[in-house]
Amino acid sequence: MSNDRTGNVAEDTNDPVAQFVDVDERTHVPSASSIASRPRVIVIGGGFAGLNAVKALKDAPVRTTLIDRRNHHLFAPLLYQVATAQLSPANIAQPIRGILRGQKNLEVMLNEVTAIDAAGKVVILEDGSTVPYDYLIVACGATHSYFGNNHWAPNAPGLKTIEDALVIRRRLLLAFEDAERERDPEQRKALLTFLIVGGGPTGVELAGAIGEIANHTLARDFRHIDPRDANIILLEGLPRILPMFAEKLSEKATADLKRFGVRVRTGALVTSIDEDGVNIGHERLSTANVFWAAGVNASLVTRSLGEVAKLDRAGRVPVERELHVAGHPELFVIGDASSAMDQHGKALPGVAPVAIQQGHHVARNITAELRGEAYRPFFYSDRGSMATIGRNRAIAEIKGVKFSGFLAWLAWAVVHVGQLIGFRNRLLVGSQWLFNYFTYRRGARLITGERQEHILEPEPREG
Repeated sequence: MSNDRTGNVAEDTNDPVAQFVDVDERTHVPSASSIASRPRVIVIGGGFAGLNAVKALKDAPVRTTLIDRRNHHLFAPLLYQVATAQLSPANIAQPIRGILRGQKNLEVMLNEVTAIDAAGKVVILEDGSTVPYDYLIVACGATHSYFGNNHWAPNAPGLKTIEDALVIRRRLLLAFEDAERERDPEQRKALLTFLIVGGGPTGVELAGAIGEIANHTLARDFRHIDPRDANIILLEGLPRILPMFAEKLSEKATADLKRFGVRVRTGALVTSIDEDGVNIGHERLSTANVFWAAGVNASLVTRSLGEVAKLDRAGRVPVERELHVAGHPELFVIGDASSAMDQHGKALPGVAPVAIQQGHHVARNITAELRGEAYRPFFYSDRGSMATIGRNRAIAEIKGVKFSGFLAWLAWAVVHVGQLIGFRNRLLVGSQWLFNYFTYRRGARLITGERQEHILEPEPREG
């Protein structure tokens, strides 16, 4: 009997996956020949969405290929702590091959996908070679959006990768070192002015962490400056920060940021950025330190899907409730690369819990179809939202219950440590946080790399 999707033939049975049950009699695992004959699932991206899709396919009758241009999975919610010297990169990253070493039906490929040929059902790699697929899961995440002003990037680095975090850490720590030697009061003031653009969770967490560094960690480390004089400004174009939270929690976060020396300015739209400062309309702010946390664009890989789907303004791919592209049931797009609606018709946020649940759901749908069953729509289980502001300060909204302060901060810490992959990383991060909590010190205050790093502008997005 022929399987319409894959073209594989299963003899003497009506079960479309019966051909995949051959096992090695000694190891009791599928034989190499059995795996080679299975439908091929390509997963692009080893983030939350892609990694969880791959893991959920562990026992499925498929052969899976995970393609990523980096060899590690990154726990992005704690990236800001690398940028502010609280954690080292290895604390929040884990080699992909190490995570998935026991998965027999998986091949990991370190490469970059440059395009997707949906009609030919192949992905095109950086070297021009192609990899065919029976099912494709696009989970390649998102990059920075400067709202058409990509030339701002060298002067306002964003925070999406470990490389970004190390650039910000270098600039942050060098600002205090340079201010220590600067004799001109105006120049010293500019060096000690830190401007964060974007009042979402990343911007709020980054601003609070910088406030903690200036007011506690570095307070007694310099002789000619007082780090507590740092001018930390968080800019948000909307009427309030953290607009995804209830207004009461946004107000609480604003008050907590003030305690860490952060000045919040809402309704403030940046009109230009250069190496000497920022313009907000006609107002000029002199600063040597601008960090970008506003707006995202879907990964450039999704450009090629513009031929089969109408991309949204952020370059994301609209998907059906089953998480596949309309008219292409073999092509799934999940995580930050997709524009999806929940069961209530509300746009799903670009957060880790959504990506994790989508990864599991796509794997279930693929496995179900191989059993001859129909795809099922995705139902998002919202377990709540959290954002930390700093030491003992956080906000949380879980199942309609809103709370803040130390309890929210403790809940945030427990949840994030629990979500880290690998016992080693959980142990290292937990112990590092305990050390920081009782000593007010940060153990990753290393200035590494070139002083004048080269930051590439994001490539312009088509459409």
